[in-house]
Amino acid sequence: MSDKKIPKFTTRKPFEQASFGNDPCPPSPVPKTYVTPPILYIGFQPRNLEQYDAKEALKYGTLWPIFNDHYKDPYHMKG
Repeated sequence: MSDKKIPKFTTRKPFEQASFGNDPCPPSPVPKTYVTPPILYIGFQPRNLEQYDAKEALKYGTLWPIFNDHYKDPYHMKG
């Protein structure tokens, strides 16, 4: 078995900023990330999914919690 730790699943993915020889701006020291929607990881909609009540569904923009993106701005996260 490998001693490598398996990273926790996340919809937030890191990427490296491209830099070119003639680029006047140096790469940003802040790590860059992007968010992928949860629907990419579900091949089909399973039956009997848990549902939000009507008020929560309007608040989150989806009827099913599994499809809720839970986007958090990394520049405003504390910790």
